[in-house]
Amino acid sequence: FCHYCTDFIWGLAGYQCEVCNFMSHEKCLKNVNIPCSCIAPSLVRIPVAHCFGPPGHYKRKFCTVCRKSLESPAFRCEVCELHVHTDCILFACSDCRQCHQDGHQDHDTYHHHWREGNLPSGARCEVCKKTCGSSEVLSGMRCEWCGILAHAACYVVVTPECTFGRLRNMILPPSCVQLFSRNFSKLHCFRISENLHTESDEGDDVDGSTQGPAKDIQISTDSSKQTLKIFDGTDAVKRNQFRLISVPRIAKNEEVVEAALRAYYINDDQQEYELQTFTQQALLSDDIINRNDAAEDSNLGSVFRESVPEAWIIRAKPKDQEVIRIYPAWLWEGMAYISLRVNKDSTTQTVIKEVLPLLGSLILTYAAFQRMVLDNQELILNRLEDIRKISVRQMNQTRFYIVENSKSTVQVNIFVGGLPPQLSPEEYMNILKDELAIKTNVVSLSHVYQAQGAVVLEISCFSEAERIYMLVKDTTVNDKPLNAVVIPDVMASKIPQNCWPLLVFVNPKSGGLKGRDLLYCFRKLLNPHQVFELTNGGPLPGFHTFSKVPSFRVLVCGGDGTVGWVLGALEEIRHKLVCSEPSVAILPLGTGNDLGRVLRWGAGYSGEDPYSILISVDEADDVLMDRWTILLDAEEPAEGAENGMAEPEPPKIVQMNNYCGLGIDAELSLDFHHAREEEPGKFNSRFHNKGVYVKVGLQKISHTRNLHKDIKLQVDQREVELPNIEGLIFINIPSWGSGADLWGTDSDDRFEKPRIDDGLLEVVGVTGVVHMGQVQSGFRSGIRIAQGSYFRVTLLKPIPVQVDGEPWIQAPGQIIISAAGPKVMAVSLYADGVVCPEADGS
Repeated sequence: FCHYCTDFIWGLAGYQCEVCNFMSHEKCLKNVNIPCSCIAPSLVRIPVAHCFGPPGHYKRKFCTVCRKSLESPAFRCEVCELHVHTDCILFACSDCRQCHQDGHQDHDTYHHHWREGNLPSGARCEVCKKTCGSSEVLSGMRCEWCGILAHAACYVVVTPECTFGRLRNMILPPSCVQLFSRNFSKLHCFRISENLHTESDEGDDVDGSTQGPAKDIQISTDSSKQTLKIFDGTDAVKRNQFRLISVPRIAKNEEVVEAALRAYYINDDQQEYELQTFTQQALLSDDIINRNDAAEDSNLGSVFRESVPEAWIIRAKPKDQEVIRIYPAWLWEGMAYISLRVNKDSTTQTVIKEVLPLLGSLILTYAAFQRMVLDNQELILNRLEDIRKISVRQMNQTRFYIVENSKSTVQVNIFVGGLPPQLSPEEYMNILKDELAIKTNVVSLSHVYQAQGAVVLEISCFSEAERIYMLVKDTTVNDKPLNAVVIPDVMASKIPQNCWPLLVFVNPKSGGLKGRDLLYCFRKLLNPHQVFELTNGGPLPGFHTFSKVPSFRVLVCGGDGTVGWVLGALEEIRHKLVCSEPSVAILPLGTGNDLGRVLRWGAGYSGEDPYSILISVDEADDVLMDRWTILLDAEEPAEGAENGMAEPEPPKIVQMNNYCGLGIDAELSLDFHHAREEEPGKFNSRFHNKGVYVKVGLQKISHTRNLHKDIKLQVDQREVELPNIEGLIFINIPSWGSGADLWGTDSDDRFEKPRIDDGLLEVVGVTGVVHMGQVQSGFRSGIRIAQGSYFRVTLLKPIPVQVDGEPWIQAPGQIIISAAGPKVMAVSLYADGVVCPEADGS
């Protein structure tokens, strides 16, 4: 298939690139505007490294380097739509999305960031409106910010400025985010867990560092050809990173050098390079393979064993002078680069003097895989020679930049959590001095969260920031491990007035591990700096990052417990946020998902398009929702369980969003909790979780308990007589136990019609497991007991209690339930319908 027009190539009327495997019709060849993999890096103005996660299996995807399908475990960038083979990853062009400023560039206008291929099957061109995707080849273009699609022939006529598309009001603009990312990998910058494995076969042993393109070139069994192992420098030898090439045995030196350069995607003149044997011996003849029918000589028999490829190192020939390209700094627009001839006597200072009339007072740097400033007296050719010895490929990727000689202030912010709560700033600083040996002359506390036991460190030294970040991961305080998160600086003054950035929290353990896929999708659709993984520091780093943003929304992807976790953190930090009442939307990933049902987000995520979900969040309405504080005052500690299982520690104060249960309801939740603690690996699907609930319920079906004799209830300062029940449930939302309507729809003059914002809780009783099953099936409702705004429950003996699915054994004492401050601003798809939804959540 033609990679340009995607039509089939019949007969011999086509061409194929010998480097990147690009195929084209003869008629399409003159119109091809896609750069080859060997020159694409030189066309990137601002190189941005990719963020590769663990290898996995990706169906119907194509490698961006060699353009072939991904049939074996491959890598993908966690930030952009780039896929590469394991052995092609070293040659991927560093053209990832630029998601933040790093102190060297300041762009308020952004252009489209085009990525070729791997488009959806129904993709249509923005220009000609025709189908532009292909399942056969790497073809078509897509902007990774706004998402518009176009043919390779059409995208050149699209307006270059990117407006971020339909999600422009939700995306945090890169110009508003600053992060000094030197010394930190992209995984650290975007808070991506390094141990987060994809759902690929875990038995596959993928090691791209030691393999050449073995999937394409096997050791030749043809007696007329020889397979050679090629290294591109000393660094490749140390790492055992090589490429395999297959050449005729009668090939000349120039032919082998050319094949070696192609293997490393280098398009330089082969006359500038030579091959040396693995033992560093120079070549004795141009005919390096056969040496004019000398293959029959017994002295060479051991060199050409069929089972072991011959190893060579490709070297650049020494030069007395060379032409280098000097690129203007990132701030400069206009000229692409300046060509300058340097010799053995050229130093950084002499080069600067030659370009000084054009660019002013600057310093010279070179950028390869990391940025380095050159000394004024450093010899340019010596630096180039050192790089060539390390890697010819690295030399080919090296750039010289002219940047302004201004000393920018380094400021790296690191969030450190897991510290003991309720300490003073001085005590936190002393702990960090003792455990991390921090240098107080470059490290200071910018923010302290005493209730959560967390601090934010402001560090003015890159090496110290890296040391602290790596050391925190292996440090424990009071037998509790610390966690560290690199925090970007959001410049709120640059956020457009009509922009409400979306702060996304994802629990990757929820929803049968669907959270992992959602993390990847939301990082691609939005700015990765606004997507936070809850298993990496919790919700506090996200709220701290957005603390200065004047207006923003929150999307929580997880179960009801995850939603309560985020809402609880929001309540604790609300007074430190400029936007103290952000709207909260829910993408239900848990087992019950009752709050998601009430707010019309459905019964659970089942693979819907994440882009459509974001559109729904943008179009949804805001509604108010009550939250409740539960004060637990136990007279004596609860005894352990009879089976010896350690009980969850009873909290003192908890926040309630959905419901609070006492008795049989909480007892079932506690048994489910114990089963999940014993075998956590099995609880990875919503169907299995509900099956366990049914199993523990059947075990309690003949169980009788006179709960009304063990507790006393007071509602709004008046005693309420309890009927004969086994479970007492306080409900804030009209959905319980995966969508059941516990209160019922029958009218009752004694009570008001329930709403989630009426400031009232409904109290309902159940008589046992059978009654609960009938409620779940929709045949019955609970026993209506009371409705009020202030409740006092007296426990006469230890009783199971659960709040929003979190169970424990509560000792005898008092439980007080009251309204918790301001109402929560939730996001509902249909605001007028949030009163009492149907049981199925539709």
